[in-house]
Amino acid sequence: MTIAVYGAGGIGCYVGGRLVATGTDVVFVGRQRIRDEVAAHGLHLTDYLGADLRAEKVRFEITPDAAAEADLVLVTVKSAATEAAAAELAGVLRPGALVVSFQNGIRNGELLRDRLTQQTVVTGMVPFNVLNRGDGSFHQGTEGGLDIQGHPDLQPFTEAFRRAGLPLTQHADILSVQWAKLLLNLNNPVNALSDLPLRDQLSQRDFRRCLAAAQSEALDLLTAKGITPAKLMALPPSRLPAMLRLPDFLFRRLASKMLAIDPLARTSMWEDLQAGRRTEVDYLNGEVVRLAESLGRTAPVNAKLIELIRAAEAGPRKAWTGADLFAQLTR
Repeated sequence: MTIAVYGAGGIGCYVGGRLVATGTDVVFVGRQRIRDEVAAHGLHLTDYLGADLRAEKVRFEITPDAAAEADLVLVTVKSAATEAAAAELAGVLRPGALVVSFQNGIRNGELLRDRLTQQTVVTGMVPFNVLNRGDGSFHQGTEGGLDIQGHPDLQPFTEAFRRAGLPLTQHADILSVQWAKLLLNLNNPVNALSDLPLRDQLSQRDFRRCLAAAQSEALDLLTAKGITPAKLMALPPSRLPAMLRLPDFLFRRLASKMLAIDPLARTSMWEDLQAGRRTEVDYLNGEVVRLAESLGRTAPVNAKLIELIRAAEAGPRKAWTGADLFAQLTR
């Protein structure tokens, strides 16, 4: 049984690295820069619960044909690269291989399915944050296993993921799970613009009000579309905005689990801005804007977050205060 990780960045190296460290045969396909880093240091995988795993002998390649004999392919490229990845994989994967989209956004599984007609494609979701510390070290800073669209072809692989500490939770309705995760990911631009670790940012009411505004806008649109997001946390998604708007002392008391985050945890969007890369904001807040357009409506809060992130990508960047950002989003 061979697993390929296609697009081995933060999520790919972390998930694949834990599989390797616990005895599964994995080949990574990614950029030369990360290959050189892994060749020099191996992979070091840690999490907020104290896990500390190392994978010293790592197969890391830079060409698509490295995935040719894989039984399972985990696609972890950025959303903007999905179509290119699908075209590359279509030319090399064996018929019948199982392909899982472990990516942000809503539509990546469909894009892969349209191109990979001889393979089985299922949609997955990674609910936790991974911080790239450099030198082959990747850290999971928030809770969660792996969520995935239920399929019988997953059965041979479930034990490997359980052994790696990343159990697969299978769902009959993966779209509702994706939207539930996307509601949480609407915080990514807020966190990136704050230039703060997640726990520090979520500890401040004004930043939480920004997230609540983006979520409320999305929830109204989802209701109009007839989509009910799955309950991934103790609190139903529909009640999250009210919780986020609470004063700090009440929020700390009633939502302490939301603040039980590793102090190192940040969002991938913050990492992208730091590295000068284009972010995935079009596949997060952009999905809310597209949903609004499909209903003949607008989503001004999420549209403004996209605008601010685009400005940050172009530079120069500023660290927003919660009050200033909330004023921008609601004026």
